[in-house]
Amino acid sequence: MTRLVYDSATGGNCPRCRKQLGKCRCAAQVAANTRPAGDGIVRVRREVRAGKTLTVVLGLPMNAAELVAFAARLKAGCGSGGTAKDGAIELQGDHRERVVALLQQAGHEVKLAGG
Repeated sequence: MTRLVYDSATGGNCPRCRKQLGKCRCAAQVAANTRPAGDGIVRVRREVRAGKTLTVVLGLPMNAAELVAFAARLKAGCGSGGTAKDGAIELQGDHRERVVALLQQAGHEVKLAGG
């Protein structure tokens, strides 16, 4: 059985799902399900963006879905808003001490980073 690898009219096809490369979502699905490699230390830092203070949590060994769920736990624990994007959790306001305590209760090794 032969399968189409390249069509000059539509371009290449994905070898995994056999859809056109423009319609293939395999790479996004694989990236969402993989855990990022790191040194095992979760870093918590404070940033100021557009005059607003943010608490940023980096280095959590979680995939995208787990990160969103854990961000909800941190937001509830701090009583503030925030988001999970690009492998980091961003919380509105300076909640470093509270976040460090919540992360240590969850069993993570935590370091304060930055200012």
